[in-house]
Amino acid sequence: MKPDLHPLLAIILALSFISSTHAQQVKKRDNMRNARYGEIILVTGGPLNFTGHVYNTLGLNNCPENLWKKLDPQKLKKEFHARSVVLNGPRYFLMDQTTIQNPGNVVSFDGLHARYLADVSIPLASVLRGGAQPYTENKVMRTTRYLFKKGNTLHELISPQGVHYVMQTYSHQVDPNLTEADLINLGKQLTLPAGWHYEVHLLESDYIMQTQGVAYVLQDNLKNSYQRKYTNDE
Repeated sequence: MKPDLHPLLAIILALSFISSTHAQQVKKRDNMRNARYGEIILVTGGPLNFTGHVYNTLGLNNCPENLWKKLDPQKLKKEFHARSVVLNGPRYFLMDQTTIQNPGNVVSFDGLHARYLADVSIPLASVLRGGAQPYTENKVMRTTRYLFKKGNTLHELISPQGVHYVMQTYSHQVDPNLTEADLINLGKQLTLPAGWHYEVHLLESDYIMQTQGVAYVLQDNLKNSYQRKYTNDE
């Protein structure tokens, strides 16, 4: 007599569902607009291609100034056996809600706690230069969903080819006094390459930006960060 395979199949499918659900952990955060954070990026790899492992203080602390200023990239480089360490911050978010898939472990960097969130591809030229060239895309490996609520403003860079990049965070690295209110006139402060321009839009409905595995991000010359729009975002 042949065994009934239906119960066995049901068990296999159930285990598969539980496994996939566990693997795809999702973290959602509200009230993100103007939330302060910092990132510690541990650079590994080489000699031609490098990877930056991004640790973010989001949800753990507000990147306290005293702890942030204490960080010593050279000391952290030795401690974590990295090629180099990049301190990216303090920064402030502009979206109202974030959702990220599979956030990682929390690490203490000389008392400042930060969580692993993403990897970024870093070409050799950026390492030699000590940072990314402004208005140049960088590939960030992450799956995220950003919500910008109706009634708020969307700040965009537009390339000569018509590619739109939405500001996701503004920075205090170059201008420590920059506020969200200043962003409406930011175009006057930027050193835009030929053919680029900056626009500000009032949102008449909620706007969502999503990435599935890869985001393309760039910074302006004041180190404010922007994410490339995809067709299905618009």
